[in-house]
Amino acid sequence: MTPSRPRNRLIAQVFYDVEFIERYGGGIQKIMDACEAAGLPQPVFEERFGGFLVTFNKDIYTEERLEALGLNGRQSKAVMYVKETQKIKNKDYQEINAVSRQTATIELNNLAEKGILIRTGRAGRGIAYELPIMPNK
Repeated sequence: MTPSRPRNRLIAQVFYDVEFIERYGGGIQKIMDACEAAGLPQPVFEERFGGFLVTFNKDIYTEERLEALGLNGRQSKAVMYVKETQKIKNKDYQEINAVSRQTATIELNNLAEKGILIRTGRAGRGIAYELPIMPNK
């Protein structure tokens, strides 16, 4: 990313004078901090066609991001399943991934420990896993 600079010096100076902005370049860091606090991927900043473009990703559950978090293919598949069905149970995990109950339990618990899924329900067959933040479709 290029160093921060006002794109329109006159507007930037007016905003600074009326204390609408504290300093030049502070907005980009605030945007990045807000995305991180919300658990969203960092936005992409680009200078294009003489303007400035910021791209936000609304879906934090992309295969690329899940891979970057260190999930295996089965876990990524389970998260994609939850995006579609709203929840997953151990039996569902076993069926979509062709794994044992023990493997499903370990990997679902790992997803919960990482904060990617949240565990709901009581012990046994009542336990389900859901996304803490549902993506906008």
